[in-house]
Amino acid sequence: MSRPDDSVSRRSLLSRSLATAAGAATLASAGSVVAQDAVAATPATESVDAKQGRLNQSVCKWCYKNFSLDDMCVAASKLGMVGIDLLGPDDFPTLKKHGLVCTMVGSHSLANGLCDPKFHDEALEKMNAAIEATSAEGWKNVICFSGNARGIDRKTGMKNCVDALKKIVPVAEAAGVTLQMELLNSKVNHADYMCDNSEWGVELVKQVGSDNFKLLYDIYHMQIMEGDIIRTIEKNHPYYGHYHTAGNPGRHELDDTQELFYPPIARAIADTGYDGYFAHEFIPAGDPMTGLQNAVAQCIV
Repeated sequence: MSRPDDSVSRRSLLSRSLATAAGAATLASAGSVVAQDAVAATPATESVDAKQGRLNQSVCKWCYKNFSLDDMCVAASKLGMVGIDLLGPDDFPTLKKHGLVCTMVGSHSLANGLCDPKFHDEALEKMNAAIEATSAEGWKNVICFSGNARGIDRKTGMKNCVDALKKIVPVAEAAGVTLQMELLNSKVNHADYMCDNSEWGVELVKQVGSDNFKLLYDIYHMQIMEGDIIRTIEKNHPYYGHYHTAGNPGRHELDDTQELFYPPIARAIADTGYDGYFAHEFIPAGDPMTGLQNAVAQCIV
């Protein structure tokens, strides 16, 4: 697998990405008002087009609370992104108006998930509805969660997840939709979450035994829990169906204030032949669109 030339420093590579992203375009579109605390930047001096790379890039709307969905769609389209992550059916008309897809459709509660049988009925009902809505649009992905353990041991929790997924995966298969269970950290953000490492998650995928159930590999969360990001992706990529990005520590921009360097991570994912979606899920600490444009630029590989 190719790597950046050793003679090129991390700082010089990142500087190039930052230069590419300098002066990101404002989100405001005609007839749309952006919140006052959203800083509008000057037009970009160099265009950034995610479609020039091998990864299908998207972005999570929830990280940009001060922007309307219309504004996010305009920005995503300008950056060559294919869609927006973690939305629901009420948002679909806006996405389609801009020629975008929902790259991951929401379903049930993160904490009240499949490892605890008392939440199965509610979770399965919501997953079923999300599968139906996603399939109707010809889209691909519905998210799901293990939920919090609440004293349930990992072996029992896995059995409970398998039991629930065996009921809903045939629905997903018939609909041409893939259920994606997110890997989340239990150290910083989601205490007691059960599916908090690749080893447990991969075993769950194996036990379910369907191409329509995979893992959402969140790079930020798994850097906290297990590190060794590139080697883990190379080893387990058949079990990963979706990716999320963010810097660590802090879950902020993909810049030189954090320990993850994204160009080789993006290249490693692309080199596996991955053709799914690669969604940015960082919380901007600076100008939101400059940060997003820089992230897209770094991941054009």
